[in-house]
Amino acid sequence: MQTFEGQTALITGGARGIGFAVARQLAEQGAHIAIGDLDVDQMKIAKGQLETYGAKALCVSLDVSSSQQCDAAVEAASAFGGGKLDILVHSAGIGLERAFLDTSDEEWARMMDVDLSGAFYCCRAAGRKMKSAGYGRIVTIASTAGVAGGTGRAAYGSAKSGVIMLTRVLAVELATYGVTVNALAPGAIETDLVAKMHSETTRLVYRRAIPADRYGTPEEVAAAAVFLCSPAAAYVNGHVLAVDGGFLAAGVLHKE
Repeated sequence: MQTFEGQTALITGGARGIGFAVARQLAEQGAHIAIGDLDVDQMKIAKGQLETYGAKALCVSLDVSSSQQCDAAVEAASAFGGGKLDILVHSAGIGLERAFLDTSDEEWARMMDVDLSGAFYCCRAAGRKMKSAGYGRIVTIASTAGVAGGTGRAAYGSAKSGVIMLTRVLAVELATYGVTVNALAPGAIETDLVAKMHSETTRLVYRRAIPADRYGTPEEVAAAAVFLCSPAAAYVNGHVLAVDGGFLAAGVLHKE
């Protein structure tokens, strides 16, 4: 079923991981995809893969910590879509596992610049386009770290918590223009970012706290994002959807 036939989506961080999984599932359902990413070589590979599904695909070099580049990426994606942008899935981000007392000024600033300011810049640019068109779907990728406090996540968790509040404010301000804004809060997902962030000890601690007793996949997160982008989610707005195997729901957890 071609749910997104004729629609154009900009996926930031779309060259790999969750972003690419979202791009692929939207492409399979008929959307044309603009990928915004810093990794130009990987973007070209991703573009070729998307085109095998019959989708038109565009690569846009993008550093989300630059408001000018975010504006330019949205303009490029809109031009690619014939003057409109229907969907933004903001997946670009970085991670850090560092104890609060050991977090440097530079690490804090970099996390805020990329994960929080990047979300603000991209959503602002897309929101302006969508407001003019009277339609749009924005999905941000937050984290369970932005909902529940966790060791080593002072900077990362603070940035992702900011993304959640940003999402809620945008949902309120843009609702009357036909634009919905929702967030996903993935838990432990098998991505390149998590492979770098999670030590063996972290993985063990996470597994013990996840009722599903496993890490999730990018495809499982993407499926939730695609639903929020769809016409079926027209009355879902300002919501934070955890994709975490039950991590946030768990309290005392006995395992066999």
